[in-house]
Amino acid sequence: MNEYIELTDVLEQLEDQLIQLSLWEEEPPTQKALSSDQPFALDTLQPTQWLQWIFLPKMHELIESQSEVPIGFEVSPYFEQAMTDKDHRDALLPILNQLDETVR
Repeated sequence: MNEYIELTDVLEQLEDQLIQLSLWEEEPPTQKALSSDQPFALDTLQPTQWLQWIFLPKMHELIESQSEVPIGFEVSPYFEQAMTDKDHRDALLPILNQLDETVR
């Protein structure tokens, strides 16, 4: 249960940072864009869209259902490479690194 609390805290920090950076979107992408089978939906979504519309809802769903959360994954390397706005990347990376540590 403690791991859920720590993970939830990091996810909330990530959401807050996306909102502060004005990267949080009100309207979801199309269902087609959300249905990508590529890692990070890189063919249809921006990195921050993937966080908001795919990653965060899935992680919240796992936590709320008290399901086993995947461990050993890392998202920060993708964001280091994929995000083109350096200021946004630099603001998000500390939280993404913390997320990677939490699920290690």
